[in-house]
Amino acid sequence: MSNQIPEIPEKGRIAAVDYGTVRIGVAITDPDRVLCSPLENYNRRSPSKDAQYFKELAELERIVLFVVGLPVHMSGDESQKSYEARQFGKWLYETTNVPVTYYDERFTTSVAKELLQEAGLTKKRRKARLDMLSAQILLTSFLENPDRALGSISGLEDR
Repeated sequence: MSNQIPEIPEKGRIAAVDYGTVRIGVAITDPDRVLCSPLENYNRRSPSKDAQYFKELAELERIVLFVVGLPVHMSGDESQKSYEARQFGKWLYETTNVPVTYYDERFTTSVAKELLQEAGLTKKRRKARLDMLSAQILLTSFLENPDRALGSISGLEDR
């Protein structure tokens, strides 16, 4: 697997994924990558329905790259959750044929929780927005510093 970000068009939407086994937060850029916004939380259903969701997302939104959050320890070492996120990214690439890169997601959830707390939302509303806001923070970090990507999947040479 390459540590280089796959060759992607200068323009086009990028989607960030805050991977979870139950719920997946999704954020997306505009085609010019000026803005990134939380899109939604996707509740996982079954392998076939999950595949249908991500295929449709990639097609309808014309996604040119997926950024999958990679949970790593404070030391920078990867964990079991990192392995699961990498497996998900591989599945996402095989399902959508859209290049995937991984990005350190340390602190995204804690920053998202802090922002939602400051917004004065109820606990239920904070929980409903947490994963997609985490994905938005991840995507913003990636756009600001794409060189910190932690590996990519972008073609047959990576298999």
